[in-house]
Amino acid sequence: MKIAITGATGQFGSLVIESLLKTVPAGDLVVSVRNPDKASNLKARGVEVRHGDFDKPETLDAAFAGVDRLLIVSSDGDNETRIRQHKAAIDAAAKAGVGFIAYTSVGHAEKSELFLAEVHRVTEEAIRATGIPYSFLRNNWYMENEGGSIQGAVAGAPWVTSAGSGKVGWAARGDYAEAAANVLAGEGHENSVYELSGKPLTQEELTGIISGVIGKEIKVLQVDDETYAKIMAEVGVPEAALPFVVAIQRGIREGWLDIESDDLEKVLNRPVTPLADVISDLVNSLQA
Repeated sequence: MKIAITGATGQFGSLVIESLLKTVPAGDLVVSVRNPDKASNLKARGVEVRHGDFDKPETLDAAFAGVDRLLIVSSDGDNETRIRQHKAAIDAAAKAGVGFIAYTSVGHAEKSELFLAEVHRVTEEAIRATGIPYSFLRNNWYMENEGGSIQGAVAGAPWVTSAGSGKVGWAARGDYAEAAANVLAGEGHENSVYELSGKPLTQEELTGIISGVIGKEIKVLQVDDETYAKIMAEVGVPEAALPFVVAIQRGIREGWLDIESDDLEKVLNRPVTPLADVISDLVNSLQA
């Protein structure tokens, strides 16, 4: 059985591969990457490396040939670009006769008003339309996304947010990746939708955990979106990224990442990694 992963040199895809390599022979794994040279370490370990570029659909036919189970890791970019890229991958998977597609989506994709959700909603619909058995891995939020704020807190800066009392189901990127690997290598996941999430927490609850890890009290500064954007610009967030970071705060405030679910534990077949442990590892890596 051939299992293929797109985006395998990225932060998420690389963790999925490492998890799969613990239980699946390297010869059964295929990675589809834009730059095969970046996957030379995987090739050296026996993983089949293929050139596959979502912006060059003609490369995807060969990339997905003979693949039984495929993980499409959602791409980066604006909504229009991502939708086009995802549809190219889905069309190629159908043409290649792929038997199962797993896709990294977002929480409550079918109804969420989070600005990221449209891409995932359209992609899920396109996968369903193929008739290919699927699993939608609706990842909540990576704890690692808060690395910059944690680094600031370690240095004594306040925790700035416009998320109000909104909650987020933070969990380790590695937990989400291991869940994806388990679905790809496991059985009984056909036509499943998994709301993968840690326990939802407010900003104050999260900073309480961070404070315990770094041994320092963190002041939470709740502001409006305009003030948040100004402060983010002052600390170096690029102007082009400001609408994105503000929209995330708004989405949290509106409750779109407040998702109670034990799907992550079920798919992992173990408890999620405690956030204190994830944060401790993050702090250590930031200080290395």
